[in-house]
Amino acid sequence: MAKPHVNDRGFIRCPCNRCINNAQHQLEVLETHIHRFGFMSDYNEWIYHGENVNAASSSNVPQPNSGVHDRDEMFEVLEDIISNDAEVDQLGSQSSNVQYDDLFTALNSELYPGVSSFSSLNFLVKLMHLKVMNKWTNKSFDELLKLLKLAFPKIDLVESHYEAKRLMTKMGLGYQSIHNSMSETCPICSESRWKMQEGRRTGKNVPHKVLRYFPLAPRLKRLFATSKTAKLMRWHQAGKSTDDNVMRHSVDGRAWKDFDRKHPEFADDVRNVRLGLAADGFNPFNNMSISYSMWPVVLTTYNLPPWLCMKPEYLMLSLLIPGPQSPGKDMDVFLRPLIEELKELWENGIDTRDAGNDRKVFKMRAALLWTVIDFPARSSLSGWSGQGYKACPTCNEDTPSMRVIGKTAYFGHRRFLPSTHRWRSNLDFDGRTERKRPPRRFSSVDIMDQLRRVKTSIPGKHPTYGGVKRKRGDDELNWRKKSIFYELPYWAEIELKHNLDVMHIEKNICDSLLGTLMGDPHKSKDTDNARRDLQHLGIRSELHLYEDGNKLMKPAAEYTFSEANRRKFCRFVRSVKFPDGFAGNLSKNVAHNDSRIVGLKSHDCHVIMQRLLPVGCRSLVNKTISSTIIELSFFDIMIHLVLHLPEEAILGGPVYMRWMYPFERYLKRLKDYVRNAAKPEGSISEGYVVDEALTFCSRYFDDIETRFNRPDRNDDGIHRTSRLFVFESQCKPMEKQSQVYVEKNVRDMAEFYILNNSPEIETYLNQHKQELQLRGCLNPDEAHRNEFADWFFEKIYAMNRVHAPEVTHELLSLASKSNIFVSSYPACIVNGVRFVTHARDVRLKTQNSGVSVPGTENENFYGQLQQILEFSYLNDFSVVLFKCKWFRCDSRRMVTENNITSINITSESYKDDQFILASQAQQVFYVEDPSRGPNWRVVQHVNHRSIWDITEDGMSDIDLLQDNSSSNFTLFVDLGNLPQINLQRNDGDVIPIVQPFTTVSQHVNKTASFLNDDDEDEDDVSEEDDETVEESADEETDEGNDDVDTEEDDDDRSCEPQEN
Repeated sequence: MAKPHVNDRGFIRCPCNRCINNAQHQLEVLETHIHRFGFMSDYNEWIYHGENVNAASSSNVPQPNSGVHDRDEMFEVLEDIISNDAEVDQLGSQSSNVQYDDLFTALNSELYPGVSSFSSLNFLVKLMHLKVMNKWTNKSFDELLKLLKLAFPKIDLVESHYEAKRLMTKMGLGYQSIHNSMSETCPICSESRWKMQEGRRTGKNVPHKVLRYFPLAPRLKRLFATSKTAKLMRWHQAGKSTDDNVMRHSVDGRAWKDFDRKHPEFADDVRNVRLGLAADGFNPFNNMSISYSMWPVVLTTYNLPPWLCMKPEYLMLSLLIPGPQSPGKDMDVFLRPLIEELKELWENGIDTRDAGNDRKVFKMRAALLWTVIDFPARSSLSGWSGQGYKACPTCNEDTPSMRVIGKTAYFGHRRFLPSTHRWRSNLDFDGRTERKRPPRRFSSVDIMDQLRRVKTSIPGKHPTYGGVKRKRGDDELNWRKKSIFYELPYWAEIELKHNLDVMHIEKNICDSLLGTLMGDPHKSKDTDNARRDLQHLGIRSELHLYEDGNKLMKPAAEYTFSEANRRKFCRFVRSVKFPDGFAGNLSKNVAHNDSRIVGLKSHDCHVIMQRLLPVGCRSLVNKTISSTIIELSFFDIMIHLVLHLPEEAILGGPVYMRWMYPFERYLKRLKDYVRNAAKPEGSISEGYVVDEALTFCSRYFDDIETRFNRPDRNDDGIHRTSRLFVFESQCKPMEKQSQVYVEKNVRDMAEFYILNNSPEIETYLNQHKQELQLRGCLNPDEAHRNEFADWFFEKIYAMNRVHAPEVTHELLSLASKSNIFVSSYPACIVNGVRFVTHARDVRLKTQNSGVSVPGTENENFYGQLQQILEFSYLNDFSVVLFKCKWFRCDSRRMVTENNITSINITSESYKDDQFILASQAQQVFYVEDPSRGPNWRVVQHVNHRSIWDITEDGMSDIDLLQDNSSSNFTLFVDLGNLPQINLQRNDGDVIPIVQPFTTVSQHVNKTASFLNDDDEDEDDVSEEDDETVEESADEETDEGNDDVDTEEDDDDRSCEPQEN
């Protein structure tokens, strides 16, 4: 009887005692359930299975979600989980649903006798969710369960956190533990699978290493299992930019388009998944003295909108490579299970139910677009060594480099200039002219031809090579190996395989640049050997070392701050105050004696490079040096890589989707899972699976705060709509309001501004102006300002008396003028932005009083917020206005140079027009301008995190996309007009070097460290430098200490970048 009534997917409601017509299954599964769990005793009239019943009796038929758990969200959760379970769909056996038995038992149990609002499972999941959200300890959770048991003896609840975790794991996707060898001995190196002690096994078989693998396919299927995410997986097609000059997602990059062009059968189905891979090492312990490097491999899904794909809730842990040593060149061994699954997903795909398309089955395929890794880790994944004369993976064998004292330096960047540029013939760089063309671009055919010459190497220190790593041949260039990624059928043709990480590059450059400018002996590139290099090259004679008696003297350089200027720069950094949530408090990084800047994390370096350094150094060094910022003489590989970042932006799209910030912060979340220091990998794996299940369940919860519905820090929570634009100018007050009396002339000024900025009454505004012209008014503008409010009041009330349909409640309220008492606030939130009055702002560590509004002729007006006023009207309508002090913006008091706008804050303008609507305000902040004096400020525009100028469905065509962290200005420097730079500072004495004089020739061929780029964030997750490599001029070793750089910047202290 029921068979003809299945839906188009072959599913029908299940009337077993467990599902009680809530879940839908295929017929074979339905038969199994009835056999195992029995048939519903009170289901007598089969209205869901084809039987017709009359209206009188239909009220007695049990309805889905009825009984002890009305509107229980967990029914929908389990239905989505089970309906997308491949085993259930394909097998339908009695054992296929055994893992869910305990879940359904808890779902069908009352939490407490007589309590129908919660099932036992629903309450437990929400309680576990609160534990994760608020970071309760396991012990505190156990104590809470005991208290609940004592207070409510009949409560149906688990006894401990351990039992709760076991139940949650059944909703998770699990992981596989893979030993280092599945046989007793390794087939390659003959090492035992088990740890040995004095040549014998320990009492218990303990494998050398255990790789935790989290299968990818089930996690991708779960993204389509619920309609809450299934539709988002199509965003990349609907939301891509239609303007070739605008990039707001990686889909707008050239690499994505090229991939679609080469693989049209993959691109035809927009549900096919595009993935990005990130890997980095981190120390899971709080004790940084312990050397331990664990390597998670994390995947992100680029199908999602740009505001979601880098959020931790959408990142997927794929591999957890165990420590304590980093995998190095053996990375491919650990990547094997992931690569095999990626090959399967590309070639055959997997059947998946799409909840966004009526749960129809489609063949889901997936492709890996690129990797996002720091430079040392790139060597392990790509196979190209980032060391030596050919360290640049883009320039390849044409890397412009030369040997200098103690290291390899990367010169010859004039090759990238136009062939007619006058700097090509300038001898001041390296003593010779530059006639070479830019390095050629290597095609995929060229790369594959190079890889064919690379000898197959056995991972690790195989005895075949004497127990040490082998040396590369000259024809192998810098290739260590052929990466396992080339086993993917499409990998060789991808244009952008491995992204250069802007985060680490920017931090390295900032450390080097600040160290050189500040004269830091530990980080400055202006070393004694650098001066000897200048002498050896025969350039920059004013900077050469010279002897003075028994001392070696070092002349002060023009590109380093004097002691007085160093203190000025430190005071400048200390004085800067950022808007709320924009950046950390950098004054904490300035030493108490204003002598140096210490402890900068990656995001601090980003803000300094983008916002502060171009402003702060203008008056402290020579103008030509402050314009170029970077002196070419200390180029290392990190600074060389900057040349390739613009090309990668064109290929890959916005940089915020291709840098390490979100992944480094994700490592902090993984670290928080460690509860057993003896088994950190196991703790992380178990914690991740439980958190993954709770995250999926929380998508369905509306009655508690979850990661998906919790308000942002600056969420105003106002969604009021009105027929009049001005009544939508609302705010969320941050403090208690105060009632103030506003003088009549000020209130008149405010009310006219409100009326004049109401586009809905533009007809009445024009009508009044015409009447003034007919009257022959001598000063119509002033008369219009003074008389329009009264005229408009009489006009609307006259129309209201005759019941004119145009007169609405909003229009009548607007014409009735405001209350004489006005609400005033010291701080408020408008459209997700926090504003604070200037009087309060001066007492805070942040700066939120700067405002700007665009003018009518591509100009901006800048000011400071003085008052936040809410004017009340009839029928509970109101308008929030900002009263501001506006700075004069003429050519004498506002100067723009190199796109840096400076304004004089002592001159005030528009005293008779001080108001703006709160919704019109754009936030800016002001930074002291040392180059112009104490009354000048540099204007810095602010683009806020979590604010996107595109609609959430991606269908908007707005071109502007917010950029939370990047600078809004660009420095334009005409290098051709720069005079020759004298690098010796006139205000500084020569600096004695307390060591015996040594000639240049004695150092030229000396072996030393060639690449020593400090790249740690100096936080509590990472302890080691990125990589320190020792190399001689003729021989390179491949030993390196690839390690971690985990960024722990709190979300409230930094901006989440949003557009390139």
